[in-house]
Amino acid sequence: MAYVNSNEFAANTFDAIVIGSGISGGWAAKELCGKGLKTLVLERGKDVVHLKDYPTATKNPWDFPHRGQMPLVVQQENPIVERCYAFGEASEHFFVKDKEHPYVQDKPFDWIRGYQVGGKSLLWARQTQRWSKFDFEGPARDGFAVDWPIRYDDLAPWYTYVEQFAGISGNHDGLETLPDGDFLPPWEMNVVEKEIRKRIMAHYKDRDVVIGRCAHLTKPKEIHLQQGRGQCQARSLCERGCPFGGYFSSNSSTLPWAAKTGKLTLRPDSVVHSIIYDEKKQKAVGVRVIDAHTNKAIEYFARIIFVNAAALNSNLILLNSTSNRFPNGLGNDNGLLGKYVAFHNYRGSMSASFEGPMDSYYYGRRPTAVMMPNFRNVYKQETDFLRGYMTFYTATRPRWRHTADGQQIGAEYKDAIAEPGSWNIYMMMQGETIPKESNFVQLSKDAKDKWGIPQLRISVDYDDNDEKLLKDFLVQGTEMLDKAGCKNIVTRDSKQAPGLDIHEVGGIRMGHDPKTSLLNKWNQLHNCPNVFVTDGACMTSTSTQNPSLTFMALTARAANYAADALKKGEV
Repeated sequence: MAYVNSNEFAANTFDAIVIGSGISGGWAAKELCGKGLKTLVLERGKDVVHLKDYPTATKNPWDFPHRGQMPLVVQQENPIVERCYAFGEASEHFFVKDKEHPYVQDKPFDWIRGYQVGGKSLLWARQTQRWSKFDFEGPARDGFAVDWPIRYDDLAPWYTYVEQFAGISGNHDGLETLPDGDFLPPWEMNVVEKEIRKRIMAHYKDRDVVIGRCAHLTKPKEIHLQQGRGQCQARSLCERGCPFGGYFSSNSSTLPWAAKTGKLTLRPDSVVHSIIYDEKKQKAVGVRVIDAHTNKAIEYFARIIFVNAAALNSNLILLNSTSNRFPNGLGNDNGLLGKYVAFHNYRGSMSASFEGPMDSYYYGRRPTAVMMPNFRNVYKQETDFLRGYMTFYTATRPRWRHTADGQQIGAEYKDAIAEPGSWNIYMMMQGETIPKESNFVQLSKDAKDKWGIPQLRISVDYDDNDEKLLKDFLVQGTEMLDKAGCKNIVTRDSKQAPGLDIHEVGGIRMGHDPKTSLLNKWNQLHNCPNVFVTDGACMTSTSTQNPSLTFMALTARAANYAADALKKGEV
């Protein structure tokens, strides 16, 4: 459609459009608005306003009809999303239900989504580590994917920039494999976690055990108070939305900050159909939207466009953005759009017992675990599989006694249920997967959603490298726990499908060469440079570290570059 009403055209014209309001979209909005650009943020889901729209944030367990559990009928109707650890009676309103937004699984893939203002920034696990130089250098060194067009030093100042604003707690550990950042005070290991740490590090000189780093305000600084955020209360109710702003989300942080500039327009309920490419101008000129409620098609226009719809949806949008110039999707001259998708391998875990001090416990809750950065194939290739895995563990005393010599009444019973059980250890992996052309997404030729947009077909799976890496974790994890003095070690392979890790990346990867990549070092499409992609879709590879902090840093870097280039007339 084309506008003939010049007033309507002017009202729908902006300096910049951001597609998506999650972690990366919020950062794009903050930076672009901060640079003085009139910015439209398009969100396909409902509006969620910080504080106002967290309906379960302060409810007690007994306030829920099913005490926080999901009824069997809901589980049966939602076999995909119900597998997510954070999905429950208190948080279901922030998750996409299976029937509402279907997709095609050519291979099993559990696509976990949150369609609302803030996206999955309301639901994420908030673990935030910097990538190391080994992550950016890995593909070129080990001969997979393509070479990253940037290195750690290119992103280091932007890591610092986003850490200072978002608020990241952590300890300065001085590790080459896990670079330090600008941290708030760290959380603390409990007595057994410290003991296991000491024993592991005594046995292995290449394995460092540190407290986790996470996006929680342990001690807010002035910049966080200016955002209206307060100290994390360690409630472990984060997926409900935090009324204290204790953890970082778009809703409590970047979007309100962007709004304060007066340059932000936020339009929820806007399902992006495609990006509009002008054949004569040889650039993207706008975004076509379907109103979620009226099904009316609307077009918005801007000089630069940021695509931050989350990795797979960003792929969908570009694949659906066809024109005479780009019949296979925007920027897709090389046919690689949607290919080389990667994710994190979470299949391996183990549990054990530990004869720890029975007179010791731990205080309160903690939003992070103890972690060990990757120790496999760090400096050179050493195993029969590529790359490696990060390891996490926790020590708890979960089993409170519910009987005392069979009694269920009286003083002895009362005393017994006030005592915790023995110490238990839980360990898990976060394995790097190798981007492959055979792991891809594409548009369905037959199935469409209720707005007439093709559904996404997903063909992503594990390979032999993933199986070898998993096996190594189970062997090494067992050995480490054994040397740490743990007993009754039980290993598990969840055999979960890809996607449940919620760390899918790739499909619109960065690289040096337009023949082998879609984006350049500034996250611009090689063949349409006024379109930027800075969410997980842009990733050339996936690290053993969590990806979200890198999304933020890449977005801040690209948005500042884009705003400066726009003012110079370079895009």
